[in-house]
Amino acid sequence: MKAAMFVKPGTVVVAEAPMPTIEKPTDAIVRIIRACVCGSDLWWFRGISQRKANTFVGHEAIGVVEEVGDDVTAIKPGDFVVVPFTHGCGHCAACRAGFDGNCSNQEPGGNGGYQGQYLRYTNADWGLVPIPGSPADYSDDTLNSLLALSDVMATGYHAAASAEVAQGDTAVVMGDGAVGLCGIIAAKLRGAERIIAMSRHEDRQRLAREFGATDIVAERGDDAVKAVMDLTHGDAADAVLECVGTDQAVQTALQLGRPGSLVGRVGVPQNPQTNTTELFWRNIGLRGGAASVTTYDKDLLLDAVLQHVIDPGKVFTKRFDLDHVQEAYEAMDQRTAIKSLLVISQD
Repeated sequence: MKAAMFVKPGTVVVAEAPMPTIEKPTDAIVRIIRACVCGSDLWWFRGISQRKANTFVGHEAIGVVEEVGDDVTAIKPGDFVVVPFTHGCGHCAACRAGFDGNCSNQEPGGNGGYQGQYLRYTNADWGLVPIPGSPADYSDDTLNSLLALSDVMATGYHAAASAEVAQGDTAVVMGDGAVGLCGIIAAKLRGAERIIAMSRHEDRQRLAREFGATDIVAERGDDAVKAVMDLTHGDAADAVLECVGTDQAVQTALQLGRPGSLVGRVGVPQNPQTNTTELFWRNIGLRGGAASVTTYDKDLLLDAVLQHVIDPGKVFTKRFDLDHVQEAYEAMDQRTAIKSLLVISQD
């Protein structure tokens, strides 16, 4: 089978990979229909973080189950599924609390291999999210939105949930990448009345407005803080969604909330050290981490897509087949695509 492989910073190739097999009774084999490139993939593509050479990549997909292990009863061959990156077991303390991104029964070694024709999925019985019907039952746009549920939409929602966005709130969303844009969707879904999107790119500003942003702030750093304070007449935000991960974005986010507010942080941290002293004196909380993909999908996001309440698939602005995966990465790296879609199979 074919799968995308990381060779070195700046280079991803399509390589032949062995077909995955059932290794544990809790496994499933999934035939991938669509996958995509994540903003976090750019970290090792750009050489900012380290990744072992000649490893298979990708952690977002939708597909059809081909085979299941003996202990898998909730999922069966032929099922159309969202394939979350979290692999939650559903019964450990973290999963029971709704934090399957921190499942204690995940296999070590991280994710990889979603950008390929087939995938071995662990903890399949609970972790996979069944979608009614088959891929042929859905429009191209809906398939894209279902794909977004494997990570980016759930991650945007995790930022809003961590920040406890509530009805009538003013929320600030840091970042105009796919996660930030999905954070706007999530803030609106949770009832935010005013959503201030921090964005400097016109195409992303337009999509932010379409998703529910009421205000756009293009400034950065201290100028961005002043702009938000001017917009809120000095009251600051009820909730802040940090969806970037750079030191500047984090430090800006920490200055935008009113006393008693929360910053929901889902941008993968670039700087391992964050000074939280100012948060203490201003009574501001900082929460976040890996998204609870299966939990959010099952609780509300899948239904919101199927009922056409939300349309996160619009973050995919360029599409590629697997043979052109290098171009898919380059499009995101060069900001000519907000998020790159990979069409692996047509059915």
